[in-house]
Amino acid sequence: MQEFAALSELEERLHIRFRDASLLSEAFTHSSYANEHKGAAHNERLEFLGDAVLQLAVAAHLFRAHPDWPEGKLTFVRAAVVREEALSEFAGKLRFGDYLRLGRGEEQSGGRERPSLLANVFEAFLGALYLDAGWDAVEAFLGEHLFPEIDRFVARGVIDAKSRLLVEASKRKLGEVEFSVAQVGGTPGEPEFSATVRLGGVTIGTGSGRSKKDAEQHAAEEALRRLSETGGE
Repeated sequence: MQEFAALSELEERLHIRFRDASLLSEAFTHSSYANEHKGAAHNERLEFLGDAVLQLAVAAHLFRAHPDWPEGKLTFVRAAVVREEALSEFAGKLRFGDYLRLGRGEEQSGGRERPSLLANVFEAFLGALYLDAGWDAVEAFLGEHLFPEIDRFVARGVIDAKSRLLVEASKRKLGEVEFSVAQVGGTPGEPEFSATVRLGGVTIGTGSGRSKKDAEQHAAEEALRRLSETGGE
């Protein structure tokens, strides 16, 4: 099958060989493709697993690599590394978009370059790698392709607003931070979302974006601006 040949090329580039090729194929199969091909398994479950694997791997790496960092900075940097913007950049460098199996509509609308899809396939790949080869294989892959980038991301100031807001609210004992997100328009391929953030039960920020994560980030940015006006961050 053509898609397995392409994935074999990816394995060769990454110096990784999957024992169960179906796991790798599933990791690169978008739900739009599965909807058009009966029996094809899409990558959303692997994405769920890969997200958890990535969070732990990055946390463990930061904990070991930076024994002098306080909890707040560890939280900031982990959030910066695992956010959609960063993951899509990593996936882009590895050309993961070239291997995605997409439905016709998603293909025509530029899904191979969509940041949310690239971030998702990066997580799905980690989930598949963990199931196929275990924790050591995940750490080896991340050690080669992701961990060296952490300091560069820190230097560029890629620390997301949502994480800063959560830490700030905890530090100042301002109450629970709650986000709510709803789709407010757009098209199936390019939806528009609106987010609201409440702090201690009071609305403190709103924002919008092309993804739920972007909308939450913009709402958090407004909340941080309002907090800075009432006592500084």
